[in-house]
Amino acid sequence: MSAETTIIPAATVLLLRDSPANGLEVFMVVRHHQIDFASGALVFPGGKLAKGDTDPALVDYCDGAEGFSPELLSLRVCAIRESFEECGVLLARAAGQSRLVGPDIVSKYDHWRKPLDKGEATVLELLQASGLRLALDAMVPFAHWITPEFMPKRFDTHFYLAAASDDQLALHDGHENVDSTWVSPRQVLQEAEEGKWTIIFPTRLNIEKLAKATSVRDALERAEADNIVLVTPWVDNAGEQPMLRIRDNAGYDTLEETIERAIPKPK
Repeated sequence: MSAETTIIPAATVLLLRDSPANGLEVFMVVRHHQIDFASGALVFPGGKLAKGDTDPALVDYCDGAEGFSPELLSLRVCAIRESFEECGVLLARAAGQSRLVGPDIVSKYDHWRKPLDKGEATVLELLQASGLRLALDAMVPFAHWITPEFMPKRFDTHFYLAAASDDQLALHDGHENVDSTWVSPRQVLQEAEEGKWTIIFPTRLNIEKLAKATSVRDALERAEADNIVLVTPWVDNAGEQPMLRIRDNAGYDTLEETIERAIPKPK
């Protein structure tokens, strides 16, 4: 790794719902093949921190911001912004309301998605124009990973869980993401083994972790009770083939994978 390599702050959100047919489901998107990180892979909506996510004025437009450092507040803002940009789900409320906004409200601001993505608008400007408040209190920390040192791009990524509004329709943006699906964690793992999906190491392990829950409520309660440990995988060359490993203190059952399996080539 070059000494000049910068570790980029990022955030992602696992949007959850309970399905009568499949039980717990999570929303996932397929990255465009021209994206320079996890191209072609099935991932959770998310991305790197944008300049507007760190605006100090945002604290006055957020529910549940009390007690957060500016860094942690901006990461939750980032996760909400990315989920809105990438799949049209906005974790926000009208002022004084407890319920998340529905599609009738979100659709009014759909035209903000592209300017936000291009950096031509900020979250603060959207909130000032709409009168909405970000629901930071709807998000529960789930995991914290840093990309291994050998990767050309490195991200310091915070993963959050959030229950999706019953009536908001999640759809991929057709730009960064070319497909999307609501799917049970166990189905993701099975279909990845069958070759339907390309899944990178942190996604696979966090899906395995999520698969221990039986419902949205169970998943959120497990996450709230969890002790989030920073995970930084490393390459172990001691065996017959290089292995990507993590330490055994972060609550994951899988602790190693071959490099080929951990970082598969796009299909």
